[in-house]
Amino acid sequence: MNTSAHCPAEAQIIAREQDSRTIVSLTVRLTDPAYANEFEFQPGQFNMLYLYGVGEIPISISSDPASSDTLTHTIRAVGRVSHGLARLEVGDRIGLRGPFGRGWPLQDARAKSVIVITGGLGCAPVVPVIDYVINRRSEYGRLIIMQGVKHSDDLIWRERYEAWGKHPDTQVLLAADMGGKQWNGVVGPVTELFDQAHLPTENSVAFLCGPEPMIRACVKRLTEEGLAPDRIWISMERNMQCALGQCGHCQYGDKFICKDGPVFSYAGIRHLFGVKGF
Repeated sequence: MNTSAHCPAEAQIIAREQDSRTIVSLTVRLTDPAYANEFEFQPGQFNMLYLYGVGEIPISISSDPASSDTLTHTIRAVGRVSHGLARLEVGDRIGLRGPFGRGWPLQDARAKSVIVITGGLGCAPVVPVIDYVINRRSEYGRLIIMQGVKHSDDLIWRERYEAWGKHPDTQVLLAADMGGKQWNGVVGPVTELFDQAHLPTENSVAFLCGPEPMIRACVKRLTEEGLAPDRIWISMERNMQCALGQCGHCQYGDKFICKDGPVFSYAGIRHLFGVKGF
């Protein structure tokens, strides 16, 4: 439900986790009980987080929709607003608009194997997908999680990956372009994990999120493995400012990332995907 499309609702930070030097996860609770009770979201949707006097930015929701009455957003400090949000502490208050966009097709994925491929902070938008599948493990086939980072020190949520890997019929594979002394994963791009995964492409869906060059390489490999384009889903990133499809900043051909995405079927956007200017 989206009851605050134009005017931010107030949310209070109730927990703060410093995931890395530049990444922080903020857990918030909406202060209006009525709005909090009505708030619903699907894995893959995002909120606009507003820092008073500074501005607002789109941030994916990285918590499980069924977990509780709180929302978690994982933020990399790269700009003015994100740096300001990353400096907030428990008890501080922000504005929140949302949820916006189209999420992952988890209902259509039932009884299928789920392949999750992410790079960098692209893991945040798919954390709710992984939790959703694990919490309903008998309703899905194999769960394969492949995560790549530039440097092994960039990997956040190591405990989560270890916990996910302990669930039945679940495989977790990690890769880093540069590995540190304590790194036990693959050294190289995330595509080097494909040989270890033994992907079940006949009755599978793939969910991808991360840098577009990585996604293009993974899509190429998935299609070569036999996965149909309409079984590949991609979360796209663009400059989203209004989240309502009105400002035009995130226009992608005849679509808007904020309204028609951020999750798209590769079959629907492959004529644009990777084309310069889009």
